[in-house]
Amino acid sequence: QVHVVESGGGLVQAGGSLRLSCAASTTIFSFRVMGWYRQAPGKQRELVASITSGSSTNYVNSVKDRFTISRDNAKNTVYLQMNSLKPEDTAVYYCNAKQYSGTNYWGQGTQVTVSS
Repeated sequence: QVHVVESGGGLVQAGGSLRLSCAASTTIFSFRVMGWYRQAPGKQRELVASITSGSSTNYVNSVKDRFTISRDNAKNTVYLQMNSLKPEDTAVYYCNAKQYSGTNYWGQGTQVTVSS
């Protein structure tokens, strides 16, 4: 059974950094794309960043130049390096993995809280 597990969330002051990890139970080459989503209280879940099996990346405008998504194929892990964090980045961050078949897998989420 395929699953993905996030880690690395926490409480940080504005301007600080965190690195989130998403570890998959299978080779991440089996996923067409992996991404990080976030959901703040009262808001819809939004895509923050994604990376394809060919390492093409995409970011929502609000995090460009601050966040970096990357992958370590040997560790079956995708990372989200978050720098210059702002209070508006506060949310639960979810890892998503989409197989070529279209099947989606979600992690349980990790809380990121940025204090002002």
